[in-house]
Amino acid sequence: MKELLNKRSLSSIFLKTFGIALFAYLFLGFMVLPCINTLTSIFNATNSAGERDPFAVIRFFFAGNMMVYVLNSLKLAVCLTVTVNIIGVSIVLLTEYFDIKGAKILRMGYMTTLIYSGVALVTGYLFLYDADGILMSVLVKSFPNMNPNWFSGYSAVLFTMTFACTSNHMLFLRNAIRNIDYNTVEAARNMGAKPFKVLWRVVFPTLTPTIFSLTVMTFVTGLCAMSAPTLLGYDSINPEIVRLAGSSTADESFPQARAALLSIILAIFTIVLLSILSAYERKGHYLSVSKTKAKIQKQKITNPVANVLAHIYSYVLFVIYMIPVVMIILFSFQNYSAIRMKKLDLGNWTLLNFFGSEDYEYLTSRGTYKLRKGSISGLFSNEATLGGIKISFILSAIAAALACVIVVIVCNYIFKNRNKKISTVLEYCLLFPWLLPTILICYSYRIFFNSDTIGYVGNVNLYYAENVRILIIIAYMVVKLPFSLRMIKAAFYAIDEELEDAARNLGSSGLMTFLKVKLPIILPSVLAVFALNFNALFTEYDMSATFASSYGTSYAMVIQAMTREEGLYGYNVNASGRRCASTVFIMIVSGIILYLVYGVGARDLSERLAAKDKRNKRWQKLRARFHRQLIKGNP
Repeated sequence: MKELLNKRSLSSIFLKTFGIALFAYLFLGFMVLPCINTLTSIFNATNSAGERDPFAVIRFFFAGNMMVYVLNSLKLAVCLTVTVNIIGVSIVLLTEYFDIKGAKILRMGYMTTLIYSGVALVTGYLFLYDADGILMSVLVKSFPNMNPNWFSGYSAVLFTMTFACTSNHMLFLRNAIRNIDYNTVEAARNMGAKPFKVLWRVVFPTLTPTIFSLTVMTFVTGLCAMSAPTLLGYDSINPEIVRLAGSSTADESFPQARAALLSIILAIFTIVLLSILSAYERKGHYLSVSKTKAKIQKQKITNPVANVLAHIYSYVLFVIYMIPVVMIILFSFQNYSAIRMKKLDLGNWTLLNFFGSEDYEYLTSRGTYKLRKGSISGLFSNEATLGGIKISFILSAIAAALACVIVVIVCNYIFKNRNKKISTVLEYCLLFPWLLPTILICYSYRIFFNSDTIGYVGNVNLYYAENVRILIIIAYMVVKLPFSLRMIKAAFYAIDEELEDAARNLGSSGLMTFLKVKLPIILPSVLAVFALNFNALFTEYDMSATFASSYGTSYAMVIQAMTREEGLYGYNVNASGRRCASTVFIMIVSGIILYLVYGVGARDLSERLAAKDKRNKRWQKLRARFHRQLIKGNP
């Protein structure tokens, strides 16, 4: 018996040592060293004589136009915190706190940004508000003095991102309002406080921590914006880093070092903001509530003028949110000529933007006709889009799964050793990517692993040819580790320790206890995290653009480049229609995943049992009806 115990203890010590060593190897090699390499590259720039000049890039920063990119990003981030909070807080109040007619329909419209974002969302807004866009053409006819080119640069980015970034408010602030104790609201009203005074003095103080967190998240989003500035032509930090990463010293002065400096500046801003948020959260925010918490009830706006204005404001925002979605869906079923002319023909419907292909005949500059076979192709018939979907699906699924597996293993170890320092160290290591902007992590990988002399990965160039896909998977996984840790760790708190003790007393090993007891409890949360990670990575653009390579062209990159050479020499004729179809496809995929997570997955056990019982009763009725008809047909 003693020999068996000794063997078990030796094997556990070996596994623990091996696991810690492996984790340290991965953390140093894929988080710390690449970022240190980026930092040191700033001071390795050489002058025209080939001599090392440590402060050349810093002098260039203050003398050149690099400061403009930083100031532009700061300007966008500051303005976004104002506009997004105004719109975000108002739409949550209108759908969850005030009694507004049609609140359910309004909520669906406001939540459309959850099912399409990034490149897909920006291209949708371009389709409407570009100089020859559908809505812009109507507005210019109605208001001849209006500038048709307003939708570019800073104003277009601010407008687009204001409505794109309210999705966090609809997720987090909405839950915060639903958790308010209605007894406090009722008590304030019984003391004679008017509705808006109750909102200001009672409701808003409760929401302050959530609003503060959302403000920091919005600021970081604006600071690290990529898709909107790239497509709408705004000079901000992230697009400039990607541009410099693909440049060489033959084109301009030390581009790699400049990209590294901009990445470090982003990292400094992010670390400062997260430190402020952590300090604010450590202060603690408490609200005194009654012992029996009451569910919030919607408040009526008693002032008739204010009520009318609130309804008008609600539906104007609803129209702004819904027009891109409706128009993209409608035009995805139109032929290429209708889409190019931006004229909707309800009598001419086609599935060509999704399936099949057609030949295209066009008139050349010499006055002769040419035929391009298969030039008009649908989403699922085009080689480029199919390749992008395939790559994004595989890479996103692998990265999302690996992030969940690693976090589950680490969380299990943390909870088994919750009073030891090693568990705290492991947790902070997984949260480390939150301290750095995504662009810095990806750029560091691109520079550090673009060599065949890196012993950490067996002297293999991970940026070369198809190896770049491995690098993208690693970057996807690392970026999603902090979010996965926060969500899955919360699920581990739901595990009753007595269940684990009972399994151990029955002689179950640690591995079998985890597989048979713990994993079934946390599995719904793990699957939800996997789905959310996959949803975000499938349409991701920023990271894949940093790793720009023909072997790693993601779906979002294909969409972004889809109309660059549309119709040139008779090729790629219906790229705009295929782009609309791609956006619809993304909406469907994202909508299904969100329904599985927040619809079916959000139900508790009693709701699931009730739904199962309802399905069984419905099935029994159908069987009984079929049986009666069968008897009548065979007397």
